[in-house]
Amino acid sequence: MKASIFLEEVRNIGIHTIAGVPDSTLKQFCDAVCMDGGKEFDHYVTANEGAAVGLATGVYLAEKRPCLVYLQNSGLGNIINPLASIANQEVYGIPMLFVVGWRGEPGIKDEPQHVYQGKVTCELLEVMDVPYSVIDAATSDSQLRNIFDNVRRQMEDNRQYAIVVKKGTFEKERAFTWANGYDLVREQALRTILEQVYNDSYIVSTTGKISRELYEQSDALYGNHDRLFMTVGGMGHASMIAYGMAQADENRRIVCIDGDGAAMMHMGALAFLAKQSPKNYLHIVINNAAHESVGAMPTGYSGQTYSQIAQACGYLSTYLVKTEAELETALVDARNRSELSMIEVMTALDSRADLGRPKESARENRISFMDAYHKAE
Repeated sequence: MKASIFLEEVRNIGIHTIAGVPDSTLKQFCDAVCMDGGKEFDHYVTANEGAAVGLATGVYLAEKRPCLVYLQNSGLGNIINPLASIANQEVYGIPMLFVVGWRGEPGIKDEPQHVYQGKVTCELLEVMDVPYSVIDAATSDSQLRNIFDNVRRQMEDNRQYAIVVKKGTFEKERAFTWANGYDLVREQALRTILEQVYNDSYIVSTTGKISRELYEQSDALYGNHDRLFMTVGGMGHASMIAYGMAQADENRRIVCIDGDGAAMMHMGALAFLAKQSPKNYLHIVINNAAHESVGAMPTGYSGQTYSQIAQACGYLSTYLVKTEAELETALVDARNRSELSMIEVMTALDSRADLGRPKESARENRISFMDAYHKAE
């Protein structure tokens, strides 16, 4: 199925605002929306999926038009509250269309963080009283039109509808490409960080390619990754996991290696961390202004740096670095301070085509990490 055909059906039911968080299953859809460039649709990449539901609610109130909200199925958790307490027909009755990328579909091999989420995707929609259709590469144009007829009827009744998209549904077409203007390669930056912190710190890393690169680099440098807890799911929660560890023992340095999209998703954590001000916490944000792990669509990044935001929240030391030399200097200075610090690292939009994935399961990573941590007690 061509994403352009799908978007034509979207337009035909009167939707002209599209908002959400990118997903690799929806890459061709997201590419088509980006390349539209505002001609047919107003498009917003929101901080998280729940924010997209809020935006869709406001658009409907002001314009009397439903919106399309797109998301990976892992984002269903973020929409449950605004969907149940605002949009549901028993509350305000705000019509909207959800386009959900189905990661972890039963019977299809996927990453460990998607397996359980994939099992319960359709059940969650049913529990939330959201009727849905599932589409795949075999869905015909006439079948798609019938689905959108159902969508239209639900919209007219002030209800929501979901279209669940299987892997491989959309044909590969012309990809949306862009560059962020930075030169520092993320994998090299991560290697530099590991060289300075691995042996005397415990690292909590965010989901996506950051953890995959850290996994390979720590193995290459030290022959193990025992001090690395890779947060393969729960995008945006690595910084709070790291705080949970930092508060337990102030004599152990905890390093959170975050991504810009993840930090944006739950940015309230910055204010919380600043209030707690753990002196053994180093927060590193790798910023390439993109959701690279799911197709490289730009984030909602406005140019206001995370280090500036962290400073405004109350972080005691903040650094913005764009080169390896600047990163090395910032790491030395931050490690010499016993205070909450953030280093924001601006990196190019790039990764190796042959980048591997962790060989161990998420549970095995947790066990080896805890063994290393508690062995040092």
